Amino acid sequence: MDSVSVETTVDRAAARLGEIQRSIGEVVVGQDRLIESMLVALLCRGHVLLEGVPGLAKTLTVRTLADVVGGRFQRLQFTPDLLPADVTGTQIFDPGSKRFVPHRGPIFANLVLADEVNRAPAKVQSALLEAMEERQVTIGDATFDLPDPFVVLATQNPIEQEGTYPLPEAQLDRFLLKVVVDYPAPEDERRVLEYHLAEQFPQPRQATSLEEIVELSGVTQQVYVDERIRAYIISLVNATRSPADVGLGDMAPLLAYGASPRAAIALAIGSRALALVRGRAFVTPEDIKELAPLVLRHRMVLTYEAEAEGATVDEIVDRILLAVEVP
Repeated sequence: MDSVSVETTVDRAAARLGEIQRSIGEVVVGQDRLIESMLVALLCRGHVLLEGVPGLAKTLTVRTLADVVGGRFQRLQFTPDLLPADVTGTQIFDPGSKRFVPHRGPIFANLVLADEVNRAPAKVQSALLEAMEERQVTIGDATFDLPDPFVVLATQNPIEQEGTYPLPEAQLDRFLLKVVVDYPAPEDERRVLEYHLAEQFPQPRQATSLEEIVELSGVTQQVYVDERIRAYIISLVNATRSPADVGLGDMAPLLAYGASPRAAIALAIGSRALALVRGRAFVTPEDIKELAPLVLRHRMVLTYEAEAEGATVDEIVDRILLAVEVP
């Protein structure tokens, strides 16, 4: 495909994505970055870990996204007594045929909200892990494919840690992005207040279809990633493992483990989707810089020394972004 055709295709896709964003923004106020990140994940068929205090419209945003794209939405409240079968499904005895038949669980949806995912025990998290990675579920001796697209959006509360089970690194690595949801600006919060006082809540409207989302996902593969951008991605990921290579030797005692190769893949495909959402047919270093904290923050493990010193992953990522040469 020639460059003119690519530009035209990207322009059309970006226009449609802009309409989708506006449709979500009519209902969800003050979370533009969250909406953009979720669209990036949807285009990449990647999963998102949402971290934020209660009341920041995380559930509303996911449900609205499902309504706008015409997808099936399921919310799973994770609790300590949850069983794997409550998520994936189980076998039920059928008196008529006198045999066990598979019954599909709530995970068979396009957008699955795993609310307070760190409250479920390891067995449940392992069941979720197979679904996230393999995009299939095994019930008894039968395996079922999950719908396409299939995206898990998991939430966790950063301030209430009693009765929680920390997510294992293997599961964290399966999330394409970790988005920290912040408080809305005062003017946005005022709009939310006005909606509630007037009891006139905007309703989501379907602006696209799952078929079009799959088509738009294919357009991301036409977004150009220059060789220098690819080298920049590799340098950033390597700096999380060997910070001394970029002049950050003092940071080495703070990092127990750096980011895995999945981080480089996530940065590459995620930056393509971000560029498309912003109407460009090519990735810029700014795309990588904006996406890097979302891709790296959950893939790096700090040492006890770092925790004692009060160092945070986001601070370390910021230092790496300043240290690595930008193409």
